[in-house]
Amino acid sequence: MDGFNYYNIFETKGIEYIAIITFFILLIPFWIALNKSEIIKNKINKVLSILSFDMLRIPQGLFYSKNHTWVYLEKSGYVSLGLDDFLLHTLGSIKFKNVKNTGETIQKGELLAEVLQNNKLLKIFSPISGTILNENAQLNEMPELLSNDPYGKGWLYKIKPSNWIDETQSLFLAENATNWSKIEMQRFKDFLALTRKKYENETSLLILQDGGELIDHPLSELSDNVWVDFQDSFLKIQ
Repeated sequence: MDGFNYYNIFETKGIEYIAIITFFILLIPFWIALNKSEIIKNKINKVLSILSFDMLRIPQGLFYSKNHTWVYLEKSGYVSLGLDDFLLHTLGSIKFKNVKNTGETIQKGELLAEVLQNNKLLKIFSPISGTILNENAQLNEMPELLSNDPYGKGWLYKIKPSNWIDETQSLFLAENATNWSKIEMQRFKDFLALTRKKYENETSLLILQDGGELIDHPLSELSDNVWVDFQDSFLKIQ
């Protein structure tokens, strides 16, 4: 037939076009699967970043103070002391600064250490009296131990107690510690609600997830003024 030309696509670039089309056909379901995976991952990260009572670690054999420190009497008769998980989840990444050194004595309610985050600072007061036996030098190089292992390698001091029985009467143990922590979590939520009203222009809305849930480490988003109020409300020795 005049005007009709026959081309074998395998003898031209037609095979390349088929390869390209096939590639995009295969790419589409892969792209969809990849995006679904990313959506799922984001949702998981969002859930994991919510601060709630259920995520707190509360070992039952430790004594907890109202200023969110813990103490544990070891077989040697010496005491390990650290920060509780509630405090660490409110703060986020922090650095630890010794105020007391090995060999010095400390009285209950006396300044023991400071925790810092950028230019913000909180003071930690001792829940017991005694003599400082050792300070955790590892925290200088690995401050992440505070959050990753607060009741193990993240301890702050070893202390020889001088008035253990009397001073632990006001601390929380086992089920009492768990119940107190629940109350503290609710009190913290109320604190943040009041803080938002007090410092309306300074407070970031990032402290709340969709639905009004708290994000993890909410104090890291807030100003020095809020840290001062938190110090007065949560870290006093009573």
